[in-house]
Amino acid sequence: MDDPAPGPGLPSSLVYSLSGHEGAALADRTLRLWNPHKGLGIKVYTGHGYEVRDVSVSVDNSKMASVGGDKQVFLWDVATGGTLRKFRGHDATINTVVHAAGDEVLVTGGADQAVKVWDCRSRNIDPIQTMRDFKDDVTSVVAAGPAILGASVDGTVRRFDVRMGRTYTDELHHPVSALALTHDGLCVLAACLDSCLRLLDIQAGELLASYRGHTHEATRMACALLADDQHVVGCSEDGRVCYWELVDAALVGAFQAHGSVVCGAAAHPTEACLLTCSVDGTVKVWR
Repeated sequence: MDDPAPGPGLPSSLVYSLSGHEGAALADRTLRLWNPHKGLGIKVYTGHGYEVRDVSVSVDNSKMASVGGDKQVFLWDVATGGTLRKFRGHDATINTVVHAAGDEVLVTGGADQAVKVWDCRSRNIDPIQTMRDFKDDVTSVVAAGPAILGASVDGTVRRFDVRMGRTYTDELHHPVSALALTHDGLCVLAACLDSCLRLLDIQAGELLASYRGHTHEATRMACALLADDQHVVGCSEDGRVCYWELVDAALVGAFQAHGSVVCGAAAHPTEACLLTCSVDGTVKVWR
């Protein structure tokens, strides 16, 4: 049975294809800044000695943080391209990074099974907090108010209540490669390696919906929600991007975005626009 074609409001028309990375995006140890509205490259950031695994940009777009095989957290000045600070403390590759608490802190997770918190305001380069509850690699972290959520290859999503000092664990029984928050901050989407996306209520830990129709069995891939919070975005190892309705979990659209694995997807916060990247080294803009 053929996939349904994406309807209105579901980005599937290619606007720009951005190239410059050698191999998978970020695997060439560089960060590249583009203007996605014009398809123009703006700046290249160099300094990593190993592949880059993740990037997070501050709300005001003035700073960004990157992590990877260096086992350090790089904090960059976006305008100048200079490195402001390098935080140290992970014992293995860092897989994920996110800004939190109004961009005052960074949260990271790595192959050392740890989640660490860093103070961007301090000159201290060591973490201010470490959580070691996972039993395997931490693949994704997101910040939801006073809580930090982390996903792991051990098949769990853990919520750390920083204020109360408590940890809550949801067992999904399949490795989790990525997390994405709904815009209201009440639910979290988990991309699992059994070719299933799962939507969880953050506070209750209740499974609200499951989304299937894509292929996700071996590769770390992202997931996302469109700006209207009504559609889920899933990546597929066969190069497709899939859309599901959030509530009834129906597959409402899919299209061939890349010729190989789609490893990343990011939705515009207010517009019907999607960015995808692939192991082929391209980043594509869809509307």
